[in-house]
Amino acid sequence: MTVWHWVRHGPTHEKTFVGWRDVPADLSDTAQIERLHRHLPLDAMMISSDLIRCVATADVLGIPSRQRLPHHADLRELHFGVWDGMHFTEVSKRDPELSRAYWEKPGDVVAPGGESWNQASARVSRVVDAMNAAHPAAHIIAVAHFGVILTQVQRALGVTPYQAMAHKIDNLSVTTLRHDAGNWHAEAINHLP
Repeated sequence: MTVWHWVRHGPTHEKTFVGWRDVPADLSDTAQIERLHRHLPLDAMMISSDLIRCVATADVLGIPSRQRLPHHADLRELHFGVWDGMHFTEVSKRDPELSRAYWEKPGDVVAPGGESWNQASARVSRVVDAMNAAHPAAHIIAVAHFGVILTQVQRALGVTPYQAMAHKIDNLSVTTLRHDAGNWHAEAINHLP
């Protein structure tokens, strides 16, 4: 059984869409980081998105007993395309019908110059599937993004993208999902140690 401990990166304090834009995380809440560190398994592999907010969060959780794997670009957040860096009100003014469909009917709706939920989910799932095959009995800490984590929550729960998006994923929270021989189980979603 492979156990995934999905950690959402530290807060960015951005008030706009942040997808592939590389913005730093605020990691000043050392008490929360220490609680998170103590909650996570000591003997685990650790991987992260290649965006700086995830890399830096993984760095503060790194210890010698946690095997650090190379950052992976396919664990990046949903690609919002031209919406990245725009405020929600600007997005809804620019693309009123498309932006509403993107959130209310996620699946194949594509952000302009970006990707759909289904494209992002397939991208992330390829990484997860490869790691499950290569490490069938490991604990894996994956430092990633809101949308990335929710794609895997969708998988584990067997729900629609819209239902998955109803889950809250706080910064520095842990979502624990277990994979065993093709079967998924959600142990905890959005746990704040």
